[in-house]
Amino acid sequence: MGMLGHTFVAFADNLMVGRLGTAELAAVSLGNSFVFIAMSLGIGFSTAITPLVAEADGAGNKANGKSALKHGLVLCTILGITLFGIILLCKPLMYHMRQPAEVVVLAMPYLDLVAFSLVPLIIFQAFKQFSEGLSQTKYPMYATILANVINVVLNYLLIFGSFGFPKMGIVGAAIGTLVSRIIMVVYLWYLLKSKKKFSDYVTNFNFKEIQKKVMHKIIGLGFPSALQMFFEVAIFTAAIWLSGVLGKNAQAANQIALNLSSMTFMFGMGLGVAAMIRVGNQKGLTNFPELRRIGKSIFLLTLLIEIVFAALFLWGRHWFPTLYLDVNDLANMADNNEVIVLAAELLLVAAFFQISDGIQVVVLGALRGLQDVKIPTLMTFIAYWAIGFPVSYYLGLHTELGSTGIWIGLLTGLTASAIMLYIRFDYLTKKLIAME
Repeated sequence: MGMLGHTFVAFADNLMVGRLGTAELAAVSLGNSFVFIAMSLGIGFSTAITPLVAEADGAGNKANGKSALKHGLVLCTILGITLFGIILLCKPLMYHMRQPAEVVVLAMPYLDLVAFSLVPLIIFQAFKQFSEGLSQTKYPMYATILANVINVVLNYLLIFGSFGFPKMGIVGAAIGTLVSRIIMVVYLWYLLKSKKKFSDYVTNFNFKEIQKKVMHKIIGLGFPSALQMFFEVAIFTAAIWLSGVLGKNAQAANQIALNLSSMTFMFGMGLGVAAMIRVGNQKGLTNFPELRRIGKSIFLLTLLIEIVFAALFLWGRHWFPTLYLDVNDLANMADNNEVIVLAAELLLVAAFFQISDGIQVVVLGALRGLQDVKIPTLMTFIAYWAIGFPVSYYLGLHTELGSTGIWIGLLTGLTASAIMLYIRFDYLTKKLIAME
């Protein structure tokens, strides 16, 4: 639920902005494509904190747990500010990406505010990953639920100008996102500070004492983890840009399918966090047979859940897109109907890659728990960019499949990633057990 909260912010934005028209929905998609790439680096980097805290917790070493949080906070804050600056520098690229002109004009002011919201989001991630490393996943969940409630309320007030508030369109959605993320990090810190179990961890930091060894450890785990998530999110972002070349309706349909898939993906990602925590605990205890058993149990649970999601997508693929658009809007009826048809085709492909997507992210979590990040990073690059993207590019822009071809490429990349990562986990755990 905590992971789903990040995506639900975008879901609420898309549902409400979609009422303004397909150009506004496409603009949110284009703006978020830059933010999602940066967010993937921030979230991926912050995951380095969890296995270190989980290992320290398993070994009963409280000082190492606090040290991981302190150094993680410093690095996440620096990273958040850096990513915000990079997005601002990259904004002019939108004029050179063959995107619809009206979409680019709408996306520019939206992007400024949502990009800045990355700073509190990545700081929040540091506290979240620490809390989860101590097996306490409910407090970050509470914070994300509160953030989503605030986001929905502000969206309603500022997008449509309700109750006397100014009507700001998609800029109102961006303000809602920024304010909700600032409140989210403040509230989580307050929750942890007020609990006796965590108070010593999250207060009285001495930031003057920074240890190079701990910084290098977090960077050594965090940078490859960030790249793993970056390679996956970047191929989905490439799908947004390729769809934009096909037109605003193709891009809007892609955004609908991507937003729905992102929400189901977060269930797999949440289970990946569970795998990272429990594998990290067993690594601290050096109980490798139990580590392997727990990992495979979580993989099986993920498979069963993703099969349910696949069935749900097949059942509702024609209905789900209607939630994002005003089907009674006569002026935009032709565009809306085209988007609904295109989105239904994409959800057919998305139904099948639910399984691959869930398996690859949960196995990746287990490998992070083992603190094995370098080889999996190479595997994800090969899967998404040597296998998946060429298929997306060729089928999407050089065949009649169009948007559907782009998503067949995504399915191919995810499946390759799931297979290679599972083989890696199986090999490593057998090796660890044999060495005992």
